[in-house]
Amino acid sequence: VGKRVQAIYLWWHKPVIDKELLQSLPNLKVVANSGVGMDHLDLKLVASFGVKMANTARAVSSSTADTGMALLLASARRLVEVHNISISPSMEYCEADILGVKVAGTTLGIIGMGSIGYKIALRAKAFEMNILYHNRTRRKAQEEQAVSATYCKKIDSLLQQADFVMVAVSLTPQTHKLIGKRELELMKPTATLINISRGAVVDQDALVAALQTGVIGAAALDVTSPEPLPRDHPLLKLKNVIITPHLGIKTDKASYMITEEAVENILAALNGLPLPSEVLPS
Repeated sequence: VGKRVQAIYLWWHKPVIDKELLQSLPNLKVVANSGVGMDHLDLKLVASFGVKMANTARAVSSSTADTGMALLLASARRLVEVHNISISPSMEYCEADILGVKVAGTTLGIIGMGSIGYKIALRAKAFEMNILYHNRTRRKAQEEQAVSATYCKKIDSLLQQADFVMVAVSLTPQTHKLIGKRELELMKPTATLINISRGAVVDQDALVAALQTGVIGAAALDVTSPEPLPRDHPLLKLKNVIITPHLGIKTDKASYMITEEAVENILAALNGLPLPSEVLPS
């Protein structure tokens, strides 16, 4: 049936799109991905076969932004720790040991101000946070004003000022281990790193060391490398870390909207129309 296939809808990276598959589908017009991340695809290889690609950025941005803010708040108020205290048999604790961080008035640094990053900024503004952002391209002035965000041309400036650093970039060769030992050492010793992008964007060995030695205060991670982590990984043993199993887009409504947006892109490609969420090889 290879000659009859004109579109592929990828769900959780399946099927694997490699050269052999592309060669077997001479009439393929589009690969539609569920989700925004495209790091599992060789974009240049797919494009070399004249095949268009699309993601579902519109469908996932709100749910992923919610996950980012949930992690920020949970880490700031130490929700996992206090939950464990609340359900423990003894319910013994010292109030000084569970003091959290007042979020209002703190500074959030957003690395990656795409559709997800911008929705995080909208949520952070409602929590009365000061917002800095670093992005490849600066947002329009009216967009910055709408969320009271300040642009940092250099990532170093953001890292030095932020109380919470939220990473929301795509994984590319340029962003692989974007946050490493040097970047972590630029952060405040009380700062929290929140990663909702891809695990490989952060150097995990450097992160473990930074958390163990007090270089930064805490981390809240929805993504790791690999996923899940080996059960003996040191990140799983640290009290100042929250880890969730890539919850980003996992809501009932988002799953439905992802399929709708993917179908919209497929139908556009089959009818020779512009793809609403087309992704071009960089």
